[in-house]
Amino acid sequence: MSYFHYNSRNIYYKESGKGKPVLFLHGNTASSRMFELLLPLYEDRFHVILIDFLGHGKSDRLDKFSSDLWIEEARQTVALLEHLKLGKVNLVGTSGGAWVAINAALERPDLVGRVVADSFDGRTLADDFAANLIEERAHAKKDEMGVGFYQWCQGENWERVVDMDTDALIRCAKEKRPLFIKPLSELKAPLLLMGSEEDEMSRKDFQDEYREIARETGAEICVFPRGNHPAILSNAEQAAEVICRFLSGKK
Repeated sequence: MSYFHYNSRNIYYKESGKGKPVLFLHGNTASSRMFELLLPLYEDRFHVILIDFLGHGKSDRLDKFSSDLWIEEARQTVALLEHLKLGKVNLVGTSGGAWVAINAALERPDLVGRVVADSFDGRTLADDFAANLIEERAHAKKDEMGVGFYQWCQGENWERVVDMDTDALIRCAKEKRPLFIKPLSELKAPLLLMGSEEDEMSRKDFQDEYREIARETGAEICVFPRGNHPAILSNAEQAAEVICRFLSGKK
């Protein structure tokens, strides 16, 4: 297993495949394990890199998550890119990892090539974000499949990770914390926004948000008519085709 040091803590990462480097960034309450079933769709074309953010998966645990969680995780992402010394690396972030990917590209455009941001709410959190999150997490903690996913990603202390994440996101919403480290208009990396119309966890008007982001950044948009959250999993093969084409610079 591979680790690198960040602020005196160990962060886990994994590499496989050959080709241009692509770093996949997991969402909230998840870990790099969420991408394991997807690897055959990408490893033949890319040097795939996975990371467990601090407090998740095989990385060191934390006592509390920052309310600026996605900005802090972007700094961890940048630290890994500096550690690997691969030049410009493409980023694929899903759900919370989408904010992380964009923030990393805003922070260090010299280290980031292209960015895929999948299944996220956009520039702001919806007014009912905190209430919906509390309801969704309470349901997931009682659902067999939900608990199974948490355990698969986090291990036996999954509930503490979920509760810490819920607390951080509620604080982020209530404090109206900025979701991006810099204005989106400063993004230099080509951007692909991806999602599913049937996504029950994204805000209802996420496509309007995507269009506004595209006006600021020139981003491409791909929204699948079917599939739940996140699109990279629920539309795995179609999403891989779109992502691989975009990362290769093809129209």
